[in-house]
Amino acid sequence: MTSPTTPPPRPSRRIRRTVSTPLRTTRPETVPAAGPVSRGPNLIRIGVWTALAAGPLALAVAFLTPRTTTAQAAPAPSVQGTARPAADPAGAAAMFVDLWLRADAANPDNTIGTAVRTMAPEAELPKRTGEQKEKPAGARVVALRTTFAPGGAWTVVVAAVTDRPEPAPAGSTAVPAPAARYFAVSGTGGENGGPLAIEGSPAEVAAPETAKAPASRFTHTVAADGPLATTLGEFVRAYLAGGQSAGLDRYLSPGVRITPPGASAYTKVDVEDVSADAEQATDAAPADGARARVRVRVVGEDRAGARWPLVYRVEVTARAGRWEVSTLETGAGTPTASPAVSPSPAATTTVSGGAR
Repeated sequence: MTSPTTPPPRPSRRIRRTVSTPLRTTRPETVPAAGPVSRGPNLIRIGVWTALAAGPLALAVAFLTPRTTTAQAAPAPSVQGTARPAADPAGAAAMFVDLWLRADAANPDNTIGTAVRTMAPEAELPKRTGEQKEKPAGARVVALRTTFAPGGAWTVVVAAVTDRPEPAPAGSTAVPAPAARYFAVSGTGGENGGPLAIEGSPAEVAAPETAKAPASRFTHTVAADGPLATTLGEFVRAYLAGGQSAGLDRYLSPGVRITPPGASAYTKVDVEDVSADAEQATDAAPADGARARVRVRVVGEDRAGARWPLVYRVEVTARAGRWEVSTLETGAGTPTASPAVSPSPAATTTVSGGAR
């Protein structure tokens, strides 16, 4: 018998089970809220397009607007951190000598003695005898020269000029009191504007040496009856008349003004001599534009009859065949003339300060 055929085994199927996982739901309160939309890029775009659009308009306005110049004041220099200059001890030295000459060791506590010791605690006061106690010596004190030494030390030479020097008695061999005495005051301090310190009593010294006077440059004598001497004589008389400057204009170069001294009280002015530094000053008809410096010696007589010798130095310029005063010098080259109007840059007339 044939055995029944055994059916082949069925292949086993692996059954996949899908497990359904429940969906997780987010709670409404935990969902992040949508933030505001950023407008930065939009604003940037708007700004760029605005600038591009305004460019031509701004350029047109710049061309059409009239240009104006605005003057800006320069900034004031700062004084912070800058060193102050040293104090000038000349005034303090002159004041100290003036007080010291009038002080008296017999009365050191009066106002004068106290002032001296305040300025110089180590200073000793002079001792007076006889009439000097009742009439202290009076003098005008002037500082002449200041010398500075390293370390802040200084020395001032002071002149004490007596108004009325007393002569020696008749038959006396005593040396009369000098009209001027000279004292050296030493001290320290004054750097950066600081206080000054006077070191004790002054020292009486010799008069300061004076430099030898240079040779005069006025070597050409001008004739007293010549046109230049005549013009300058009239000019000096008008200048010393004590009146207004209007009377001087006829003697001055164009654009020059000179103010006369208002306190002059001379009743008579005589010209002693006139000399110049250039030979052309002696010409009777000078060429236009010629210049010369001239010295005029005069003697003025006041109402009391006293005669005062005076010396004037002027610069003259020729114009239209005559000499005119272009500068009046008060000393060795210090002009006192000033322009009546502002001269043009091309002007050559001498005016105030020697400007040309």
